[in-house]
Amino acid sequence: MAAYAALVSLMHIIDDLERHHSPPISLNKQQVQSLTEIITFLQEFLEANNSPVSDEADPLQMRIADAAYAAEDAIESHIVAKIQLSRSRESYNSPVSDEADPLEMRIADAAYAAEDAIESHIVAKIQLSRSRETIRSRFLCCFRAPKDPKTVSSNHDDDEEMNLFQDVQNMIEEMDQIKSLAMQRNTEKVVLHDTRRSFVSASSSTGNNSSGMVVWSEGVVNGILERLVSDQRERQCIPITGMGGIGKTTLAKTVYSKKIIEQRFDVCAWATISQQYNTREILCELVSQATKKTKEQLSEKSEDGLGLELYQHLIGRRFLIVMDDMWSIDAWDRIHRFFPENENCSRILVTTRLSHLSSQLNNNYSLQMEFLDEVRSWELFSKTVFGVGSCPHELEKIGKKIVENCRGLPLSIVVVAGILKNREHTLGVWESIRKNLASEVNLENDKHCLKLLKVSYNHLPLYLKPCFLCMGMFEEDDSVRVSTLVKLWVSEGFLKPMNGKSLETIAIEFLHDLVDRNLILVGEVGSTGNIKFVKIHDLLRDLCLNQSKKDGFYHVIGQSSPRGISSQRCVVIPRNTPKKKVLDDLQSMPRARSIISEYGNVPHIRNSGLLRTFYAYRKFRYDGYEILIKSLASQYVNLRHLAVKVNSISSIFTSFIRFWNLHILIVFCWEEFTAPAEIWRMPQLRHIEMTGGRFYLPEPTSDDVVVMENLLVLKGIANFKCSEEVVKRIPNIKKLGIVYFGRGGIEQDDYYCLNNIKRLCKLESLQVNCANDFRAAPYALTFPQSLKKLTLEMNRGFEWEKMLEKIGALPFLEKFELCAGCFGTGKWEMVEGQFPSLKYLGLHFCPSLEHWTVESSSIFPRLEKLHLSNMRQLKEIPTQIGDIPTLQKISMKDCGESAVMCAKAIVEDQVELQGEDLPFHVQVWVQRKNEALVQSLAGPNFEVYVLPY
Repeated sequence: MAAYAALVSLMHIIDDLERHHSPPISLNKQQVQSLTEIITFLQEFLEANNSPVSDEADPLQMRIADAAYAAEDAIESHIVAKIQLSRSRESYNSPVSDEADPLEMRIADAAYAAEDAIESHIVAKIQLSRSRETIRSRFLCCFRAPKDPKTVSSNHDDDEEMNLFQDVQNMIEEMDQIKSLAMQRNTEKVVLHDTRRSFVSASSSTGNNSSGMVVWSEGVVNGILERLVSDQRERQCIPITGMGGIGKTTLAKTVYSKKIIEQRFDVCAWATISQQYNTREILCELVSQATKKTKEQLSEKSEDGLGLELYQHLIGRRFLIVMDDMWSIDAWDRIHRFFPENENCSRILVTTRLSHLSSQLNNNYSLQMEFLDEVRSWELFSKTVFGVGSCPHELEKIGKKIVENCRGLPLSIVVVAGILKNREHTLGVWESIRKNLASEVNLENDKHCLKLLKVSYNHLPLYLKPCFLCMGMFEEDDSVRVSTLVKLWVSEGFLKPMNGKSLETIAIEFLHDLVDRNLILVGEVGSTGNIKFVKIHDLLRDLCLNQSKKDGFYHVIGQSSPRGISSQRCVVIPRNTPKKKVLDDLQSMPRARSIISEYGNVPHIRNSGLLRTFYAYRKFRYDGYEILIKSLASQYVNLRHLAVKVNSISSIFTSFIRFWNLHILIVFCWEEFTAPAEIWRMPQLRHIEMTGGRFYLPEPTSDDVVVMENLLVLKGIANFKCSEEVVKRIPNIKKLGIVYFGRGGIEQDDYYCLNNIKRLCKLESLQVNCANDFRAAPYALTFPQSLKKLTLEMNRGFEWEKMLEKIGALPFLEKFELCAGCFGTGKWEMVEGQFPSLKYLGLHFCPSLEHWTVESSSIFPRLEKLHLSNMRQLKEIPTQIGDIPTLQKISMKDCGESAVMCAKAIVEDQVELQGEDLPFHVQVWVQRKNEALVQSLAGPNFEVYVLPY
């Protein structure tokens, strides 16, 4: 796997240099052709021999990986030599162990050769942007100059080109020898699947996780429900115990989502504890769910402050708290003190692997999860593989043998079924899987489960393996933002271009493929149905960590590495790692290319010239995070992915053009700053996102003809001027987020060229904020037909009537949020045919809207969710909304009584037509002063909550 990822990454570097408008170095064309041919051959060799038979690291693949890494280093060392400040060359003695075999020595030699190339070229070349100025300065200051500075520079360039040619030639010869070995190698292995098959497309994936289909007896579910809704008044803790992967969490979720639970308890909240828990984060999660406050609103509160708020909110209310995946009684002791004893039948549900812990929580009762029996195991397997269909008769016998090897463990069943789900359903394929599973059947439970999961990993196509292993970089039980995952996959360079699709599109398709195989869980779905967050079962995360350690794919600080720390290329910094340990380890990793840290500070490191990924940022996390990066631009010249929170943004943009291959720039900083004009000469940029302060883009000059074809995301830009030059520069932009703070001048003009936005013909998501002191009215704003998501926040004087008609005509618009502004007439009159594709509609903070009417019998033919907040003057909601067949939810926060009564009438009308089991429900949040009035409306399909403010 690591070899394949290294080859793809190396090919990316070659392509980037070949396509760059002004590359820092140039490769010999003949050498590029030779490298490309060898890389292509080795990729095909690895794909054809992606055999799941062996569990050991393949020495040949490891050698391929290291040779590819060495070639990358040789190429990038010259980029460093062109840009980086020179330092003295250090001698290096190879620390080869007496026990090292010849193959390992050759692998080490390749790595050391790359290190030598880096250091020799750092000595040979000083920083390009300063070297010639230094020589010129010395020449002018001296009465007798030894040489013409132009001649000196030319000699340096000639030497560099010669050295570059020779180093690349050495790498070609090394990789050519490996190619010869690969051709001679006996490849008569049983290939159990075609790794070059077409992967599942995002549109074809169901997005549902089959692990939710676990079939328990009614007695198991009803037993838990009876305990939860019993009339025993004292607060009770109910433990569910069992080994990892047996379905404790899924059972808890099944019970938690029952309508009887929703009706029984005033407050329901869920927190995942994990082995390495953080009390403050757990309390923040519980308070957020219980009070409906956002985590941003709670970010300044201490642990005790959160605990007090939780306690005060639960006093007098009947509550259900789920504490999932608890590992120690200490976690219980630190948190349960904030759960009041109300003597009103409140309950706490705890899932744990530790049987002894359950007795400490409840001496009288705990549910010990049992393995699925033969019948239910087969039912789960069949549903996962065939869906609503049935297993072919000729496969049933072998299928039951496969299920038998899973020992009734639900996680093993759904993951093994995920292998077969998208595979050819033949006896030969299924028999090969059975043989792989049968060899692990006599292991003890935990090892058995991990081995079965490892079989599933072995059967993954090569292109999915590095994507899956990346899930181990994140903390246990974390919800991982899909956009973050996609950007990391792209910047790490192991996504192979295909079929003319963008790398981001390929990444989303890979993600759906992993979900479809039950290796990744869907954590949260967005308002239009796209996967927003994903999670991974902790046993599968353990598999990621173990496999990555064995392959040397990434190193987690604090853990041992079988290959030694000095050879590691990707570094993961876990939560709460001591700063000294981080610094010590990083200084021992001269080959580190990626630093991944969602928690804590990242110290400055000496080997920064070859760093590609510097991810030290997490959205909506504000504690313990600030990073001060000194002289960033002059050192991290090979960065592809930079995501940080900083005190000062100026350090990043000092000599910004030196980031010759930057793909992703995400910065949180409170400063106001204007980007340097060089940003328009960086065609590799794919994603720019600035938050915190005000970030301005200068206008590009007409004499600079660089087109930023790769730029897909541009967010957080202040006073964005969409001029003719800008439109030409960003033809493929998909997401645009802009905010206007106003300017002096004539109102009603189009100084910012908002009419040009319609010319961004690939734009899918647009967010415009004109709510501040924006003096130029944005009526000139136009929209491309490609738009799918639109969020508009306007100042109080902006009249929506002038814009809603053209918004409603957008054919592909799926999500529309309207915030602030006003309705001059107090009315929104909808007409036939508007918003044909809309799935989500949000109306916020628009007090002038009183009447919302329609002229036709049908509106919003595809609407799924309607969200109204702070619409206190709104008197009615169109009753036709209740007739929309796709409707799932109406949410209302702090709206007027008349609108709430209208929503209740919609529910009652539909109950009369369809019965109480409606496909949609209404959630209403009201101020405490209106609680009694509105609570009288609560009932089936109509939920009422009290706002925390």
